[in-house]
Amino acid sequence: MAPSPSSRLHAARIATLEEMADALEIRRRVFIDEQHVPEDEEIDQYDGDPTVVERAVHVLVHLAGQDSEGDAEGEPIATGRLLLDDPPEQRAHIGRVAVLAEHRRTGAGRVVMQWLQAEAQRRGRPGITLSAQLHAMPFYERLGYTARGDIFLDANIEHRWMDLDFA
Repeated sequence: MAPSPSSRLHAARIATLEEMADALEIRRRVFIDEQHVPEDEEIDQYDGDPTVVERAVHVLVHLAGQDSEGDAEGEPIATGRLLLDDPPEQRAHIGRVAVLAEHRRTGAGRVVMQWLQAEAQRRGRPGITLSAQLHAMPFYERLGYTARGDIFLDANIEHRWMDLDFA
């Protein structure tokens, strides 16, 4: 029996400038190249040196082994971040969740979200809030998120707020 695709994925906190560069390259490919988000809207003050920026935690998902297409071991394929600006008694904010096009539907997005949710719980947060692109809402709903509020534009893309409470 072959291992499930998600068992070949490894998530870890971004701790170096090289890892941050890998995450930003994924985000450039997904948000800037594919979705035409302006770079100055995509990259912000939370995307600096992970040894210095304290108000955000980033995760990078790598392939844990070589697949049938010959993808290199350890290839970075997905990323996301948890913002910690709000007081600890409020929900943490997840954003910038991106999976390279050729690795979508492999479980990489779920791995990103599970890692970020676990980090928020570890930090004592009561839940998560995020701004979901409309096409991604079913993905977040499958993870237990519920939509609230009206549709709004962010980077000229329709979004809705979604929340998950841990209790």
